[in-house]
Amino acid sequence: MVMTPQPLVDAVKKIKGRRKARVIYMCPGGVPFSQAKAKAFSKEKNLILICGHYEGIDERVREMVVDESLSIGDYVLTGGEVPAMVVADAVTRLVPGVLGKEASLEDESFENGLLEYPQYTRPSNFCGKSVPRVLLSGNHQAVKKWRMEQSVLRTTRVRPDLLTSHTNKSHVAKHPKDGR
Repeated sequence: MVMTPQPLVDAVKKIKGRRKARVIYMCPGGVPFSQAKAKAFSKEKNLILICGHYEGIDERVREMVVDESLSIGDYVLTGGEVPAMVVADAVTRLVPGVLGKEASLEDESFENGLLEYPQYTRPSNFCGKSVPRVLLSGNHQAVKKWRMEQSVLRTTRVRPDLLTSHTNKSHVAKHPKDGR
């Protein structure tokens, strides 16, 4: 099943007739979605997300109204609705004022090219597992250093591909178990 072009083209033209909007088609063959892409989209005034279903949309819709095709991963879903929700959530949280404090976005995964460090809360000892001492020390500089080291270790272990894009290689540490 392929979605017919007329209703899609009509809908996009009607929306764009009233305002400027970037048209994104959600499909497995699109450019990979990333945090950088989410940041760029958060600066757009309007986005139109087109969601194909089953085999997608008529190619002429892409040629006539789509600005960019976008994928959320190397797999196929029955439709573009779930990927559109992923994009909408990732972009919306980056719009100023949505999270309350913009500082909330600073130390997250992908912000500095690394995955985020481990997070802890109370109690300091849970079922025999303790919060690392440095986090209870009150030494903000030591906490910051620990967080960077943990981010590098986690990224090295889980997503080493991200390390090639990490700009501050001086913090790269070896994984404690296998020396990577």
